[in-house]
Amino acid sequence: MNPNRKIYLIRHGETTWTLSGQHTGSTDIPLTSKGEQDALLLGKRLKGHTFEKVLTSPLKRAEHTCELTGLLKHAYTDPDLIEWNYGDYEGLTTQEIRKQDPNWTIFDRGAPNGESLTDVTARANKILAKIHSSHGDICIFSHGHFLRVLAARWLNLSSLEGKHLLLSPSSLSILSYERTTPVLALWNDTSHLSLKTT
Repeated sequence: MNPNRKIYLIRHGETTWTLSGQHTGSTDIPLTSKGEQDALLLGKRLKGHTFEKVLTSPLKRAEHTCELTGLLKHAYTDPDLIEWNYGDYEGLTTQEIRKQDPNWTIFDRGAPNGESLTDVTARANKILAKIHSSHGDICIFSHGHFLRVLAARWLNLSSLEGKHLLLSPSSLSILSYERTTPVLALWNDTSHLSLKTT
């Protein structure tokens, strides 16, 4: 373990389903033009930073975000970084789901014919095991709900605690250490989105 290394977490840019509030798991939809512009701004923020590893979800909204930041040529695709499988709730909004189940959240109930919290936790734990032996900084491009579980597990918390970690499109978060204690060094930062693209 290198107590000085940092894990950069990047949620992909905006999609049309981000705007509509529809749960987007395996549906492979592209970024909006704003999502593309925001990814370019994120690239400006990351410019000049060296990563030992860059990992991306294979879904095109994450992979294209990675490409627009200029890091795709260094990236490895990892299927464990895909978003939560929402099963029967794919494409539905929380409001629509709560007409059937008034107290539903993905963290508490999972998704019928999709993944449970236990399933997603297992994938997050696999990612952490894969990067455990790395000494340098790592950059991960993935999805909102999955990254919230990943961060909770980094902190040695129950995955359920991920429900308290809001994550916006094109945001940057950083996992690190205080001495040997895993910490959040930065969370859900979107200050780069106010930069100019030129």
